Amino acid sequence: MTNLWWVRHGPTHARALVGWTDIPADLTDHAALARLADYLPADALITSSDLIRASATAEAIAGNRRLLPADPRLRELNFGAWEMQSASQVEDQALARAYWETPGDIAPPEGESWNAASTRISAGADDLVRAHPGADIIVVAHMGAILTQLQRALRQPTVRVFSQVIDNLSVTRLSIADDWQAHEINHRP
Repeated sequence: MTNLWWVRHGPTHARALVGWTDIPADLTDHAALARLADYLPADALITSSDLIRASATAEAIAGNRRLLPADPRLRELNFGAWEMQSASQVEDQALARAYWETPGDIAPPEGESWNAASTRISAGADDLVRAHPGADIIVVAHMGAILTQLQRALRQPTVRVFSQVIDNLSVTRLSIADDWQAHEINHRP
């Protein structure tokens, strides 16, 4: 059985849709980072999205763990033209409502749909599982990326998965043997 320990990166304090914009995380809560690092398996491999908020969080909790290369497929959802806008600033409010209320193939202008993001992120996760069968792998990523994989494990409709909270520096552990299973979700060590 392979365990993927999904960790959401440190907070950015942005009050906007932050997808592929490469903004740093606030990693000044050293006590929270230490608790997180201590909670995760000491012999786990660790990887992340290639965005600085995830890769810096991975480096901050890595300790003596083997750090694998960052993977751009593990990035957050691509919000395209909505990037760095608050929900109220999005010009096409009907499209924005449809994106969140009936997720699937609806995409922001120049962005990606939930289904496209899920396919991209799942490919990255599947490659990790194939390359390291039976391992514990810490994956530092983003709320949307974690939700796509949580959906796989829970087999729930997307709109229901969207209601799940994934806090910064939380752990969501999924295991893969014959099938995907969810264990802890949004655990704060």
